[in-house]
Amino acid sequence: MKKIIIAIDGYSACGKSTTAKQVAAVLGYRYIDSGAMYRAVTLYFLDHHVALTNPKEVEKALVQVQLTFHVNSHGVTEMFLNGVNVEKKIRKMRISENVSPVSALKEVRVAMVDQQRKLGKDKGIVMDGRDIGTVVFPDAELKLFLTADMQVRAARRQQELLEKDNLVDLDTVIANITERDRIDSTRKESPLVKATDAVEIDTTHITIDEQVDEVLRQAVSKMMRKKK
Repeated sequence: MKKIIIAIDGYSACGKSTTAKQVAAVLGYRYIDSGAMYRAVTLYFLDHHVALTNPKEVEKALVQVQLTFHVNSHGVTEMFLNGVNVEKKIRKMRISENVSPVSALKEVRVAMVDQQRKLGKDKGIVMDGRDIGTVVFPDAELKLFLTADMQVRAARRQQELLEKDNLVDLDTVIANITERDRIDSTRKESPLVKATDAVEIDTTHITIDEQVDEVLRQAVSKMMRKKK
């Protein structure tokens, strides 16, 4: 079967990344975590005190940002910033609290979208984010949009943080997710919206395995049609 591009968009803590990783593994596709790219840029901006209100300073900083993905010995894709593994650092609340304003910058989005398109030029990828099916790959063969109840999303995110030794109370997590939703959905550049031809999946009451099975079913269907 011919390879396709699978674009998974949606709100944070809906299971996008976990589902995308497992789908990619089953299909033998590359998994690209676009969110990790924005988180890495945010880390660089914070560490180098880049003024988000100064476009020239932002553009100058972006030239210094080199992002690469590497698969570790356990088969897990990790983000490297300028040759350094920053996978753990970019998952901290410090980054979660600042990534949306950085992601909303036109200069940042243009730079990241360009890199993301290059990563998908040969197809055979699963990429998750917020504008993959609408902006990065508007012609993707399969587009999905994941949603879930806020309480469920917050509990999932809190558990993820706990597994990375970050103890954060639920109210703080809810406040962070709510603010990220607001910024992501209302920003001028590439706002978070469901593509008109995306398949919506509510993950509130289904397991990751069920999510993966549904995406795989949709993917195989698309690949079979492409083969004809």
